[in-house]
Amino acid sequence: MNRLRQALDPFLLMLIATVALASVLPARGQGARIAEGMADAGIVLLFFLHGAKLSRAAIWQGARAWKLHGATLAMTFLLFPILGWLISRFGPLPESLGTGLLFLTLLPSTVQSSIAFTAIARGNVAASVVSASFSNLLGIVVTPLLVALLIQRGGGGSLISLSAVEGIVLQLLLPFVLGHMLRPWIGGFIDRHRAKIGRVDRGSILLVVYAAFSAAVVEGLWRAVSQDEMLTLVAVSAGLLIIILLTSWGLGRLMGLSREDAIVLQFCGSKKSLASGVPIAGVLFPAAMAGPILLPVMVFHQIQLMACAWLARRYGAQAAIEGDAAMVKG
Repeated sequence: MNRLRQALDPFLLMLIATVALASVLPARGQGARIAEGMADAGIVLLFFLHGAKLSRAAIWQGARAWKLHGATLAMTFLLFPILGWLISRFGPLPESLGTGLLFLTLLPSTVQSSIAFTAIARGNVAASVVSASFSNLLGIVVTPLLVALLIQRGGGGSLISLSAVEGIVLQLLLPFVLGHMLRPWIGGFIDRHRAKIGRVDRGSILLVVYAAFSAAVVEGLWRAVSQDEMLTLVAVSAGLLIIILLTSWGLGRLMGLSREDAIVLQFCGSKKSLASGVPIAGVLFPAAMAGPILLPVMVFHQIQLMACAWLARRYGAQAAIEGDAAMVKG
């Protein structure tokens, strides 16, 4: 039971509760417009805080350690999208969930969980901070570009319209840049109140999820997605993660990375960010479409946490045994 509690992400439970609330009491009419306006404001605040939290040193370090971080970015923005495109085109998922899974593969890496698991596994924590932060920085631009390239409307046109570009600039890029520019003045406050700011981050994401799923429920989301399709989504997500975990570890060995850096490549290269995915979906997709788009993101998020928590504990135990053996020999 204790292991089950550790594996379940408390924030995911809040997300599930939010989806349940939207399913039972979806926002309609004027309430829907208010919810969408609050969600838009939450997205702006979220990316402003992301910019304020990212230090200038992390950006420069990310540019210097090109071998490890380049491999991580290749996993995140090259291999993942290729697999996502193949699954969406030829896999067993219906079109809406297939599009959501493809969108999932276009997202940047997580930050907090990648760093936490690297620390538990006794990997290179400093490199994980840089790699995950650099991935999120690039994701603000790269993810919308990949969406424009790989995800299309029903009629064949790109989902990225002029209004979507304006949304990316005004709701994602501009707040992020402004937050980063103001970091010299507000960075200390941000660092001292990380716990409270984390709650603001999560609250903003929950607002976007509620607005998106409300619109999707009104449009008949749960009539369109069956139980069998949900089980298929779980199986496909687990299979995708296994492929990425094995490939990233094999790539680390092929590149001759140290054990500590190979752990960074595996954990940062195999993750997809729910915190970035929710607001980006809220900007790029119509409200009714964002609900089914986010389902694969939420499913994959929990699977990656459970799998990487197990791996991190295993690597950490191995490192402890090896350290004790080295001390005995010494």
